[in-house]
Amino acid sequence: MMIFMLGSILCAVSPTAIFMVIARVIQAVGGAILTPASLALVLPEFAVEKRSAAIGIWGAVGGISAASGPMVGGFLVDTFGWHSVFLVNIPFCLLAFVIGLKLLRESRDETAPRTVDYFGALLVVLGVGLLTLMIVQSDEWGWVSNRSLIIFAISFLLLGAFISRCSQVAHPVLDLRLFKLPFVTAAAIGGFAFSMGFFSMIFVNTQWLQVVWGYSPSLSGIAGSPGPLAAAFVAAPAGKLANRIGHGKVVAAGALIMSFGIGWMNFFITPEIHYWDFYFPTMVVTGIGVGLCISTISSSATAFLPQPRFAMGSALNNTSRQIGAALGIALVSSLLVAATKTDDPTSGFHAAWTLMTGVILLSGVAMLTLFRRPTADQLAQAT
Repeated sequence: MMIFMLGSILCAVSPTAIFMVIARVIQAVGGAILTPASLALVLPEFAVEKRSAAIGIWGAVGGISAASGPMVGGFLVDTFGWHSVFLVNIPFCLLAFVIGLKLLRESRDETAPRTVDYFGALLVVLGVGLLTLMIVQSDEWGWVSNRSLIIFAISFLLLGAFISRCSQVAHPVLDLRLFKLPFVTAAAIGGFAFSMGFFSMIFVNTQWLQVVWGYSPSLSGIAGSPGPLAAAFVAAPAGKLANRIGHGKVVAAGALIMSFGIGWMNFFITPEIHYWDFYFPTMVVTGIGVGLCISTISSSATAFLPQPRFAMGSALNNTSRQIGAALGIALVSSLLVAATKTDDPTSGFHAAWTLMTGVILLSGVAMLTLFRRPTADQLAQAT
């Protein structure tokens, strides 16, 4: 929490673009620590049969935050400037810190080491970062230019070295043995594909509202809020539903609904503004799909793990989702930029929505086919 707040302060006072990038990295480190740690604190407080419902509530809160974030952020940018978007985090961080000290109970694996594999963390950050850079710059450099191929090769080697290190060191950043458990593998693949589509959708839809329809930042935030609000209402009952019929079926249903909404947008949206009769209901439909998926995928990563492994299971899922989000936004950004050099600049949006539809469906297929309860032998080998 304090790292995230420090990053927010540095972002707010950034004098240059390079300083801002460094500050955002610090902020991202804090955020990356918060998500798996928060789940590791929540899960031990609930019995096994109630954990999916608890994560559903956790996801619903996230949905409300996602709905209010663009609205509040857009208002702050329009009213007070971009610095205020980062400054507004400070009181919330302080409040959460004080409440956490009073109410949260520590949850830890007493047998776990107190050391961190910083070199392994550096390998994965550099590997994913270079791959993202290559994708973002693909329109300028070319996909098969010498520069792109060299950066891709370096990224490939770094990520390969990271996987090798995780398999060899005593206390890796990510315990890859957990991938022996089918439900962890399903959550990782499903989380990667879902986040690639979900965060790309937020980015591309916002660009459409502001660039094509001419909405202001605050108005685009309000326009997109029905989706996260619908997701927030669905997320909590989705956890209970997952306990009854299975995580895979719930995510598959959500992925199908979400893909339908994105596909509908792709085929029927036009440059003429038609919000209430088209964009609003489409956001509600996609929001329902998001609500069924987002917290259910999170809970699936730790569904059958013993308590000391909650944090690692959550970290694996969060890592796959963050990588999926980064690569997804990089891909759709390259599609949007490439389309600006054609006769139809909006074609990039349609290509991006097509990509989203495919990866969201992939997340549902992965969860439906791979998610299952592990055997006792599988648990023993992986944990």
